[in-house]
Amino acid sequence: MEPGSHKLYHVHGFHSRNMLDMYCSGKAEMPFTHEALLYPMEKFHNAFSSGDFMGDVLIDISTGPIIHHLYAALKYFRNIILLKASDHCIVEVKKWTDNRTGAFDWSHTSTRATELAGQSDQCETEIGLRAAIKHVVKFDLQQENLTGSVGLPQADCLVFWCILETISKDFEEFVGNFRKFSKLLKPGGCIMYYGGLNCTFFMVGGEKFNVCKYNESDFRSMLSNEGFVITHLEVSQRKAESDLLDFDSVMFCTAYKK
Repeated sequence: MEPGSHKLYHVHGFHSRNMLDMYCSGKAEMPFTHEALLYPMEKFHNAFSSGDFMGDVLIDISTGPIIHHLYAALKYFRNIILLKASDHCIVEVKKWTDNRTGAFDWSHTSTRATELAGQSDQCETEIGLRAAIKHVVKFDLQQENLTGSVGLPQADCLVFWCILETISKDFEEFVGNFRKFSKLLKPGGCIMYYGGLNCTFFMVGGEKFNVCKYNESDFRSMLSNEGFVITHLEVSQRKAESDLLDFDSVMFCTAYKK
């Protein structure tokens, strides 16, 4: 199947709970424990706890209704804003932030976050993140203002989680979308980026969604051309055994805007 015939995440959407069950659950048989949970949580924790990334506003742009990489930001950012591509995704996130019955169980990740932080109170970790997430807002790539009539403060830090590749048909569009989101960043602000390399598709609920394929060299060139300086970049080879998506490695990167 040609990439153009795959569904597009931000256009066609998927069932958010299906995505969480397939890629983020705490079940022993979940194939993406390393790539979706353990590795990125450790990388985000290390980056935030370095003390090099702090401020008032953090804006997170991620594929799906995920929140688990943001536990580590609590000590360093007072206000967290989530940008999401679909109403369904927003509803799923708000189930958790509002602590409603039927919300996805993220306890396996709050347990891990508590361990990484050397703390003992898992409930305090979850309560803290719920309180820090001030807004969950839908974005629209077709609008000049990505969030329409909703005005956002400029961010001290932008976090990207596997989003640019799922909303971009090709790398040119990938760069253009990065440029749109980076306008939300204060001068001198920083980014944290997590994504899959050399991927062309992912599956949710039996449906195939397009992923823009890019590699480390492509990403480094984009950041340089857009005026960003990389402070850290590392790649981890795939451990998952699954045909749900075809990446060969994952990448974590931090950078700041010159």
